Amino acid sequence: MTDRSTPRALRMAQPLARDVMEEVAKQHGVCIRPIPLKRLDTHTGVWEIVDVPCGATLDSTCPPCAKRNRQLRMAQCREGWHLDHEPTITPDEPNDEQRWLIEFRADIQAQRDHAEHLGQDTTDLDAIITGLDAEINTAGMRGNVLGRATPKRNRSTKRRQDAPDLPKRKMTNTTLGRTFTSSDGKVYRPSLFVTLTLPSYGKIKDGVPVDPDTYDYPRAARDALHFSKLVDRFVQNLRRVAGYDVQYFATVEPQKRLAPHLHMAIRGTLPRAEIKQIAAATYHQVWWPAADRVTFDGDHLPVWENGVGYLDPGTGEALPTWDEALDQLDADPAAEPLHVVRFGTQVDVQGVLAGTPDADQCIRYLSKYLTKSLGDSLNADGPAQREHAERLADALRFEPCSPTCANWLRYGIQPKDAKPGMAPGRCRGKAHKPDHLGYAGRRVLVSRKWSNKTLAEQDPGRTQAGPPYLGPGSPRPDRPAHRPTPLRLEARPGRRRQRAPADGPPPAHGGRTSTLARPHGPTPSPSRRPRSFGN
Repeated sequence: MTDRSTPRALRMAQPLARDVMEEVAKQHGVCIRPIPLKRLDTHTGVWEIVDVPCGATLDSTCPPCAKRNRQLRMAQCREGWHLDHEPTITPDEPNDEQRWLIEFRADIQAQRDHAEHLGQDTTDLDAIITGLDAEINTAGMRGNVLGRATPKRNRSTKRRQDAPDLPKRKMTNTTLGRTFTSSDGKVYRPSLFVTLTLPSYGKIKDGVPVDPDTYDYPRAARDALHFSKLVDRFVQNLRRVAGYDVQYFATVEPQKRLAPHLHMAIRGTLPRAEIKQIAAATYHQVWWPAADRVTFDGDHLPVWENGVGYLDPGTGEALPTWDEALDQLDADPAAEPLHVVRFGTQVDVQGVLAGTPDADQCIRYLSKYLTKSLGDSLNADGPAQREHAERLADALRFEPCSPTCANWLRYGIQPKDAKPGMAPGRCRGKAHKPDHLGYAGRRVLVSRKWSNKTLAEQDPGRTQAGPPYLGPGSPRPDRPAHRPTPLRLEARPGRRRQRAPADGPPPAHGGRTSTLARPHGPTPSPSRRPRSFGN
């Protein structure tokens, strides 16, 4: 307790104990925002409260965890960039329980199909099938036994007339690029470091438009919203041209003009001219309903009616649903895409050899801004930069970011999975938040066969730090690997001090007080980790 007889000025000059604790925790690389979880041993019924690191990826949230995640990403990039062997992925053999579940699922499906053929009610059987599908995934099997549940809308794959054609090579079953042998017999396996940017929207000086009135903010907003889809198209075209399963490690960062751009480490090499040709020929068409004519605005907004959806306040007619709007778009032979996003002309391609200073420099550059949010590129002291960001935010405010975006009501269309309380300009999607600058995709993009490891597996001390056997996927030495562990974790609601169950031990701490006593433990479960990072 602070001595109240001490003058107030002297007391206010003393540092806060919690601030000192956080500062010391940062110096020792300890999480300053641990997540308290209740751990139950389902065999003994004993509860225990444990702390796990928050797993934050941003310095503004938790610098130690952000630094740790950045180091893991650097290790992940370094390990997979210049692999000289195929990263094989062999699924485990199914056990007896998994086989029995599939057989039982097939029997119930046969009963359901027979009942449907006879015109009988299949509600109970459908409920059983739904429960079995969930139990199949819980038993350690991925996917669905029937594949895609809903049909996929197919569009014509005919290339646009304004896009150049690309060469296409026969695909080979490999993820490794070409090697080159020198005269002395030394084998080189070069790879690529590629930077892709979006096109120009107006003349820029010091990161801000020279003439804001002529700067194309609507196009900049839509390009940012659909940038992740454009990157997917680039990878598809890259693999077709290369003729093998190209693997990549990429990061998305903001430019000073607040437009996203891509840095990509590519395993293997291609001629620079081909990379630039692929970038010039890559585009993504957004086949969404038209969003150029405002139908409802201000106080004149659609109203919700249970069982029907959103209605026109003037006529009382139900607005077309998302599927109905897409059906109308499919039926129109002269329909045009809502937007077409392309890369700009600035494409930088560098060749990199394994183990060279250039490779290390590229890896550091790839991960340089991973601990910063996209909005951290703003110059808080520059009024022109703030005004530029405000104009971009205004362009994004009523722009639909996804099929479920509430902004579709502004254009007379019910969003997908509409619910009451939706209003244009109030979408809670990530793309509409100022810190994301319109980009809602993942900051780190890693192909499936990059290193044959998840980010958690890149941490060599994951199984040694902190309490063992934390999750349902953690094996025990005395039990077969396919058997689930008897331990279960439950999140404690909020960050307040919680009362332990009657048959469990009392809480040993109330949150941050345990940070200095515990080193970095295992990363939290995927449901508790931020979604800004990829695999």
